[in-house]
Amino acid sequence: MILSRAAQVSCYTGAVEKARQNVTLVVEEELLLAARKVALDQRTSVNQLVREYLAALVEQPSRRRLARTRLRKAFEKGLVAVGDRKWSREDLYDR
Repeated sequence: MILSRAAQVSCYTGAVEKARQNVTLVVEEELLLAARKVALDQRTSVNQLVREYLAALVEQPSRRRLARTRLRKAFEKGLVAVGDRKWSREDLYDR
């Protein structure tokens, strides 16, 4: 059996074919025509646009979790380094 490059998944035991499922979408004709124009401009297919959109949709929550984790670490570490304080609150309000 010869697998195309796009249909292979490398793993420790060798290449395995990805299972693909067909999905039927019902959309308005105007929307489909507009999507075809976008796909044509991007030199791809409506099918590929939908696959990419779904992949991004699935990845989005994990990206947000990663961003929150990085932000939390930055807040714990401190966003800026501050040197030794050589003034007091009273010094700031001393007139």
